[in-house]
Amino acid sequence: MAGAVQSEEALAAKFAALLPHLDERQRRLLMGAEARSLGHGGIKTVARAAGTSAVTVSRGVDELEAGGKPLGRTRKPGGGRKPVTHTDPGLGAALLALVEPGSRGDPESPLRWTTKSTRRLQAELAAAGHRVSVPTVAKLLKAEGFSLQANAKTIEGAAHPDRDAQFRYLNDQARDHIATGDPVISVDTKKKELVGQFKNGGREWLPRGQPQRVNVHDFMDKDLGKAIPYGVYDVAADAGWVSVGTDHDTAEFAVTTIATWWRKAGSPAYPRASRLLITADGGGSNGYRPRLWKIELARLAAETGLTITVCHLPPGTSKWNKIEHRLFSHISMNWRGRPLTSHEVVVNTIAATTTRTGLTVAAELDTAPYRAGIKITDTQMHDLERTTLRRHTFHGDWNYSLTPNRSDPP
Repeated sequence: MAGAVQSEEALAAKFAALLPHLDERQRRLLMGAEARSLGHGGIKTVARAAGTSAVTVSRGVDELEAGGKPLGRTRKPGGGRKPVTHTDPGLGAALLALVEPGSRGDPESPLRWTTKSTRRLQAELAAAGHRVSVPTVAKLLKAEGFSLQANAKTIEGAAHPDRDAQFRYLNDQARDHIATGDPVISVDTKKKELVGQFKNGGREWLPRGQPQRVNVHDFMDKDLGKAIPYGVYDVAADAGWVSVGTDHDTAEFAVTTIATWWRKAGSPAYPRASRLLITADGGGSNGYRPRLWKIELARLAAETGLTITVCHLPPGTSKWNKIEHRLFSHISMNWRGRPLTSHEVVVNTIAATTTRTGLTVAAELDTAPYRAGIKITDTQMHDLERTTLRRHTFHGDWNYSLTPNRSDPP
């Protein structure tokens, strides 16, 4: 008996040293081999020494006596814990019902407009009787082809039937002007910006733990007001001009900016030009509907002696305007993460914008007042079309020219 006790103690020490380093099957086979070597009563002795059940030791003995080949794996095929989708067949369908695009905004959907976080989804599944963890929810979503995604601005609205034809017409006009050495410019108003200690999107490098401090609320500072950048982009020269207004974004402000660009940049760059092509969006202060836009352009044509042609982009295509991705996007990147604390900061930051491809930008502050709501009468428009305004044969509402009539425009 003393020898058996001593043997059991020795086995316990051996198992304590070896078993933690072996996998499940290897432990079974080791204990089975020891039990076979002890003979009668060996299974119970080994079970006590290893702190496991006699059934497990007995399985090890049976596997050794069966003389099977090594499996090359810990468990037999099909062994181990079953996937949660196997034990809960309705889980996958329940999860997809919560995240399918068709359920968004559906009053019968349990999430409706709530955020579909994995924690929220796990709570909804648990309420429906499906026991699942948050990491498992994420794993199941990935297996079904889902991923975290933001909104993508790609829907432009219904395409106008003459959309492509208008783009071709605009491109033909641009090629014709550039071929004769006449300027082609793209114009638009950039997003209005609050001036002051306000948060600006993006990040910039600063010492760790020392972010730029800005206001908690974005209420306009009555003293500083806002900045209204109106841009002119010279397509051939890859050069920009931006007037930063402080009052209203009106057609008068837009044409005043074009006039300033022509006087300070355009005329020196194109001393022999007799024509000017302007490409613009279909809406806003430089849209094809505002009458004041045409009246002010007629005045500019008379002052400069240029025949000014305007081609508007078709509806729903404002993001195709060259000034958006060749000028405004670079300005936004240049001042990202930086509060625009004054109008001077806005102007200087815009003027410091450059690109590796050679973009140059000039900017100045325009503090002049521009009255909103100026009405142009039918009589004034009739006089303009009789003397100065010529609508093109193709879409005369989008394409028109203003000749330099030296008499004052109506």
